[in-house]
Amino acid sequence: MSYTAEQLADIHAIENVAKRYSRGVDRLDAECMKSAYWPDAVDDHGVFVGNAWEFVDHCMVSHLRWRSTMHCVYNHYVELIDADNARGESYNVTHLFRADADVMDTWFGRYLDRYEKREGEWRIAHRVCVHEGTTSGPLNPMPIASDRFRQGSFDRPSAGRLVGP
Repeated sequence: MSYTAEQLADIHAIENVAKRYSRGVDRLDAECMKSAYWPDAVDDHGVFVGNAWEFVDHCMVSHLRWRSTMHCVYNHYVELIDADNARGESYNVTHLFRADADVMDTWFGRYLDRYEKREGEWRIAHRVCVHEGTTSGPLNPMPIASDRFRQGSFDRPSAGRLVGP
């Protein structure tokens, strides 16, 4: 299948929506996370079904139980429906480091998204989070001087912090 330059730009913009969502939730940056959703978007995350911006506010509190998280988006398939609508499916593995114990929880799932382009900008209009599995286990540190590195929580929350050093 061949794409026009505009279609390729649209797919890239949609992929960046998923990255903004992940960065926002991992850095506890509500504005960054909200920038992935339209204000009237719906998010179905199982434990929360409703307005996506309200879901963001919910995450800013619920994710405090982890000292850091890493939402990793793997395969991300995007299907352009027309110039202003698209659907996507992205595979997600999330590593969640507990704040109160040396334990890592891992989530395996998928995001099923409907995207809309409004005034030239792509965002999520409807998201369904699909659960594939979870696991938890003790952290077994590598034999390196990891205490010399900045730890995952050093820039969390990071509202307003620029990307990069």
